[in-house]
Amino acid sequence: MKYLLLVYIDQELLEAVPAEEFDAQMRHCIGQADALQAQGTLLGFNRLEAPAQARTVRTREGRTSVFDGPFAETKEMLAGYNLIEADSLEQAVELARQFPWTRYGSMEVRPVADMDAERVRVGA
Repeated sequence: MKYLLLVYIDQELLEAVPAEEFDAQMRHCIGQADALQAQGTLLGFNRLEAPAQARTVRTREGRTSVFDGPFAETKEMLAGYNLIEADSLEQAVELARQFPWTRYGSMEVRPVADMDAERVRVGA
């Protein structure tokens, strides 16, 4: 089954990390990602740009609005994702624990819905 590991970062915690330590953690993370990809466990991953560069699009009653940045006001911002293949939610959680970013925010582990089954269900 596929799981999305959503990386949320508390920017204040991350900014307190010395640049050399951050770079070492990023190298470790990239190396770990490369190893997981080689095993077929990690299907894709990316780091997101800063929330200030984001736009939120919302349509209500036929009118579309575009807002600067993320819409939700929260201390932790979505910073990236990892798409993985795991045998269980527990295994996906264990993989999430191995990434250093849980020290500076959190990682949400969410099962990915089977869109082929959904396609059949709705007749698309």
